[in-house]
Amino acid sequence: MRLTRAAEYAIRCMVYLAHRGIGVLVVKQEIAAQAGIPGPFLAKIVQDLARANFIEIRQGPKGGYVLIKDPGRITLLEVVEVMIGKIQLNDCVGRPTACSASACCGVHKVWEDASSQLRSYLGGITFAELCADESCLPVFSGQSSNP
Repeated sequence: MRLTRAAEYAIRCMVYLAHRGIGVLVVKQEIAAQAGIPGPFLAKIVQDLARANFIEIRQGPKGGYVLIKDPGRITLLEVVEVMIGKIQLNDCVGRPTACSASACCGVHKVWEDASSQLRSYLGGITFAELCADESCLPVFSGQSSNP
């Protein structure tokens, strides 16, 4: 499985907003610059994050984005699946009719179990935890941890 660029940028955006805190208005340019997300791409991504009720988009000259859900209650799985749909390592897991042998294929069960384990693992990681890992914070402050 490979994450899409949109999913990667959505994760960066959410980590940055979680780092700034719930209820804090952050302008688009700040997120784009600090999280390394192209502005036009960010504008598309936040639409999906807002539809999922993670953030609020405020329009106008004093507009920006506000994290509206506790980052301790938003999982990495939720954000990834908002961006790419349900994680499945192979078509046969999500669409058994895609493979005529799925009923008797030994590999099908492997893909099914691996998909389930990955979803479970990502579902156990919150954005509060990701922000608490200070190794990512220099990325957002423009500083490098390497001298």
